[in-house]
Amino acid sequence: MANYQELANLVWTVADDVLRGLFKPHEYGDITLPFLVLRRLDCILDEDDRKDKAVQSYNQFKDQVSEEALP
Repeated sequence: MANYQELANLVWTVADDVLRGLFKPHEYGDITLPFLVLRRLDCILDEDDRKDKAVQSYNQFKDQVSEEALP
């Protein structure tokens, strides 16, 4: 997958195969983009045990922000 267009075509082909019948074609972007972002975040966090550090940081600071302050 050397270039952007090949990768984009792969994503839309998979989306068409998997999402056909569940969603209308104009809704595919609303579904695929969040999953692509989550997958990319997972790949970044997987490098050098960053995921463990992120979970530790979350657990350390999760009680310091009230639920009302979160968007």
